[in-house]
Amino acid sequence: MNIIVVGLSHHTAPVEIRERVAFAPEAMEEPLKQVLALPEIAETIIVSTCNRVEIYATTRDAEAGIAVLRRFLARYHGLADEVLAPHLYDYQGAEAIRHVFRVASSLDSMVIGEPQILGQIKTAYGYASEYRTVGLILNRFLHKAFSVAKRVRTETNIAGNAVSVSFAAVELARKIFGSLDGKVVLLIGAGEMCELAARHFINNGISRVLVTNRTFARAEKLAAEFNGRPIPFDEYVDHLPEADIVLTSTGTPNFILVRSQVEKVLRQRRNRPMFFIDIAVPRDIDPEVNEVANVYLYDVDDLQGVVQANLKERQKEAKKAEAIIDQEIGQFHGWLATLEVKPTIVSLRRKFEEIRQNEVEKTLRNLKHLGPKEEKAIHAMTSAIINKILHSPISRLKQAQNGDDGDLYVDALRALFELEVVPAQTELRPLGESGQD
Repeated sequence: MNIIVVGLSHHTAPVEIRERVAFAPEAMEEPLKQVLALPEIAETIIVSTCNRVEIYATTRDAEAGIAVLRRFLARYHGLADEVLAPHLYDYQGAEAIRHVFRVASSLDSMVIGEPQILGQIKTAYGYASEYRTVGLILNRFLHKAFSVAKRVRTETNIAGNAVSVSFAAVELARKIFGSLDGKVVLLIGAGEMCELAARHFINNGISRVLVTNRTFARAEKLAAEFNGRPIPFDEYVDHLPEADIVLTSTGTPNFILVRSQVEKVLRQRRNRPMFFIDIAVPRDIDPEVNEVANVYLYDVDDLQGVVQANLKERQKEAKKAEAIIDQEIGQFHGWLATLEVKPTIVSLRRKFEEIRQNEVEKTLRNLKHLGPKEEKAIHAMTSAIINKILHSPISRLKQAQNGDDGDLYVDALRALFELEVVPAQTELRPLGESGQD
């Protein structure tokens, strides 16, 4: 049985294509069951996010399975093949395993190391489990992908550095203050970037948020979201001594804070440190403010520099993650090969044993003068002959199961001896269980 992947992502398709191929999360039952109904497909999972749509499946014939999944994506979403095909990719075998492990570990994400994709794959697996479109192989495969992603996060620092401007500000603040517990943030301006940074600060222990904006109603609205306090714009300078961290993004053409003002505020604060984050363009704060003792001023370019440095660190950690994935691919591929080999060996032995027993019984019916001892000897002799005949092909099959030609031996035996192989089934484990990987 082969694992295959067919899909598209931000690497291969623009948003106008991705949005046309997306599956609604509240309506996954119908597409999952349609895929499972395809004769070439044995099991399936559909992963659909804003950045990717992928179908994971198992099939006896990888090329045929990939072809029907490509057609399914086009037909289901009412797209012509020539419109969708240039944006699709497909993988099979070890490359399909590698791709899913990389996706789950966030090595294929728009921002390497971001954790959202793992939760999205778990949700997709949950739908497939609910609608019974996964079985032995994909059940084990997805649990393995989850454990690989966990190992990557545990053994590397791939998610340990801020790669957004707003979170980089939080990271810098922690370095300045040690802890953000009890600290006060003043937002000057109520734009999207300020709002996002404020949320990061609140999630990291900030005790109070003050908000000011030229439009006071906007300041009131944002302050209410943060359980903070709105301040009239013409009074924000009076409240600067309260603030340990000041975020500014007003869009005004001139500086709203200059060195003399900040020096006065530091005296009122008895020289306790202040962190200014100026993410406005043009800048809100005079660069000379950075020369004041115990004042730390970063503008948007400074923060972007931090982000770029952190991205380089994530790239280094990604190399460690790729090595982990290489190791895990071998282990899972070995298990998958064993899954194919064991039932084949069982079926082969069963077929030969049925032939042996039938022929021995016919022979014994014509040799009624034989006693139990002689009959037992004939059974033993014929069993030994069967064992010797099967010893070499079974040994060779076991040796080949981890190699590239393992499937060839399995398929050849099944065809030559007309074996009916039914893989053993297992109960689906609940989503939270890790299995015995």
